[in-house]
Amino acid sequence: MKKLINNPNDVVRESLQGMAIAHPDLIKVNLDPHFIYRADAPIKNKVAIISGGGSGHEPMHGGFVGMGMLDAACPGEIFTSPTPDQMLEAAKVVNSGAGVLNIVKNYSGDVMNFEMATELALSENIRVLNILIDDDVAVKDSLFTQGRRGVGTTVLAEKICGAAAEAGYDLKQIADLCRKVNLNGRSMGMALTSCTTPAKGSPTFELDNDEIEFGIGIHGEPGRERMAMTSVDEIVEMLAINIIEDVGYSRIVREWDEVKGEWQEVELIDLPFEHGDRLLAFVNSMGGTPISELYIVYRKLAEICEQKGLKIMRNLIGHYITSLEMQGCSITLLKLDDELIKFWDAPVKTAALRWGI
Repeated sequence: MKKLINNPNDVVRESLQGMAIAHPDLIKVNLDPHFIYRADAPIKNKVAIISGGGSGHEPMHGGFVGMGMLDAACPGEIFTSPTPDQMLEAAKVVNSGAGVLNIVKNYSGDVMNFEMATELALSENIRVLNILIDDDVAVKDSLFTQGRRGVGTTVLAEKICGAAAEAGYDLKQIADLCRKVNLNGRSMGMALTSCTTPAKGSPTFELDNDEIEFGIGIHGEPGRERMAMTSVDEIVEMLAINIIEDVGYSRIVREWDEVKGEWQEVELIDLPFEHGDRLLAFVNSMGGTPISELYIVYRKLAEICEQKGLKIMRNLIGHYITSLEMQGCSITLLKLDDELIKFWDAPVKTAALRWGI
């Protein structure tokens, strides 16, 4: 293993220290427990947006803390969920009294710990709602989740909900908006290589030079199948068709009911893509794939969407939700309406995403 690290046990802490030094105008970092928060938090009368998960997926989530996006991010150790005390302390720092929305990827540890943190925050009179992101069409269940995994749509939800919070949406309005983003977003990814976690020091799985993993998870979890390497156009077509032709996904999720003061089971059903839909197309590197190759992916994706009668209105192309140095990519398509377009276009200023400033 060759990595630009000192001690594997210090990777997360030293990375956070570096972020704090690099972006003092945007963020502050708390090291015990770990969390990143806006330098200007709390912001009066504004709903705070918090997300988090295992480290190793940078710039998600810490790179998205700032104006127009997240108020705080809670990084766990590499590929390990953050703990409830991180989430609780972050909520205390960024809560202005308007409440906190937690955007939670559907991984078992994340879901459990954010629920525990929510209950702790509620006991301290902090209003908190959790919305789950479960957009990965590759699998229904995995080693890390019960149901579809939360992947690329998470980035889009953080941007759109962050903009809505800046615009003055209240907590319920932002929770409803986040749920809408999740129900209209779908993702799928693939890997050319594995990645190496600092603690393990060896690849998380093995792929021969002529193999790819189709439907990969962001922690290196296996997807639908391992197959022979083929052209990028064929890979993109497989990913895009699986996303576009997904017929919808019905599931039961747990959400906090503020009126009843208890967790409620809610049925959610995705709506399929239809001819004439407007889209945001997100082509993401898993960490090791260069931007030049991502544009080749986008070229084919745009062609397929046009053939299917889907109009790409906005796009995002680059490294935004990664798996350390894994080579590969993911595609996310989000069905847009006027509200989502408005908040996607709204100004944002974070370490990893900024426009309109």
